[in-house]
Amino acid sequence: MNHYVALDLGAESGRVMLGTLADGKLQMEEVHRFATGGTTIQGSLRWDILHLFAEIKIGLHKIAVRQIEPASISTDSWGVDYVYVNTDEPLLTLPFHYRDTRTDDALEKAFARVPAETIFDETGIQFMIFNTLYQLLDDQSRRPKIMELASHFICIGDYINYLLSGRAVAEESLASTTQIYNPHQRAWSKTLIGQFGLPEHIFPPIVPPGTALGALLPSLADEFKWTQTRVVATCSHDTGAAVAAVPAEGEDWAYLSSGTWSLLGIENPTPVINKKSSGHNFTNEAGLGGTTRLLKNIVGLWIVQECRRAWQKEGHNYSYDDLARQAGEAEPLRSLIHPADARFYKPDQMPQKIADYCSETGQPVPATPGAIIRCAYESLALLYRGTLEQLEEISGKTISRLHIVGGGSKSDLLNQMAANATQIPVVAGPVEATAIGNLLIQALALGHLKSSVELRQVVKNSFPGKVYQPEHQAEWEQAWQKFKELKS
Repeated sequence: MNHYVALDLGAESGRVMLGTLADGKLQMEEVHRFATGGTTIQGSLRWDILHLFAEIKIGLHKIAVRQIEPASISTDSWGVDYVYVNTDEPLLTLPFHYRDTRTDDALEKAFARVPAETIFDETGIQFMIFNTLYQLLDDQSRRPKIMELASHFICIGDYINYLLSGRAVAEESLASTTQIYNPHQRAWSKTLIGQFGLPEHIFPPIVPPGTALGALLPSLADEFKWTQTRVVATCSHDTGAAVAAVPAEGEDWAYLSSGTWSLLGIENPTPVINKKSSGHNFTNEAGLGGTTRLLKNIVGLWIVQECRRAWQKEGHNYSYDDLARQAGEAEPLRSLIHPADARFYKPDQMPQKIADYCSETGQPVPATPGAIIRCAYESLALLYRGTLEQLEEISGKTISRLHIVGGGSKSDLLNQMAANATQIPVVAGPVEATAIGNLLIQALALGHLKSSVELRQVVKNSFPGKVYQPEHQAEWEQAWQKFKELKS
């Protein structure tokens, strides 16, 4: 029996998860949960990273008081955002939130200096305005003194591991989200660093997933009475950890990591960097064991989360279960949005944005929370279909089933809609794929598991999935034709 701790940081909440591996099965317990959202400071949106670390320590104390000493501990997080450190200070400035407006015009500025084709050929990464590259370019322009003071920038998951171990590294899966990492060389892109004039010294050394970083810092080891606990860099990118825990076999499957974002893709042995992948804005991110996650990062349950937040401001405290029930009772396939429309990526007034879009496109305007959420769910399911078709075109593979993992896999309604829209079976679960992947990669790093195949077998043994068969083919085919005409 071995214990491990996963620090699983998401854009909406963070959790301290305790995992126990015994007899080929993983048992998992949520020890502590806390909010993670951004904080507005003088007009900028930041992460209160010290608050997050304080909450993490609360969770670790809850484990320590039970006289449990884990074999290891590791952090996963969202990508792209980062913290500056130097040899004297573990925090130079609060990190920006990727939804801050500072990079709204970043692509235009970057392409004026280096062609988009060069950036994609070097990285194979989807163009998104908040990628680390464009945040660093903004720092270069507006905050050069902070950049000069820094010895390294460290992405969020790796930063928490740094606070635990003292080692400043860039774990490969998280480094690959920055759009400054070359997947063929498995190293930082010297071409882009040179052409953009970025200081080479701020780029930390890259380590592969499953790297043991060492012991806890002495002060933390004393605080928790954990003398043997190691800090491990697993897949520090949450999607990388989640994909490692997809309980799939063969090569004819795709995954959808469903949460605030929808990350839809396949596991591939090599990067796919060509005109098709660039044209469809796909991304090549590093995975466990030298694999490539060929995927597209598309809007996800953010739309639903923002609707719920808007209604809370109006005094309506709907739970997600309440909204799903109301959506299930609403008229099907009445109105659709294109979730990739730029307006749906920004916070605030989401129900009104959906109503406006439907009005602008000559569709019935959804007037109730149930109708609005159904519109969002059905539109997301159709977006999945479109993305899968692009994925088949780029990879040359035929995809015959879709594995949905993450928080979104709890929604029976959305899972069934995904099966209906794509007309392939959907296998839902595990919900906690990211934390599971984090925990089991720790076991792999410490030699308690022997391979990624064994890791996925443990997932199957421990967390049985639920299968959804496609239904209502004619109605959804008609909706697909309608969806393809919508503007994004």
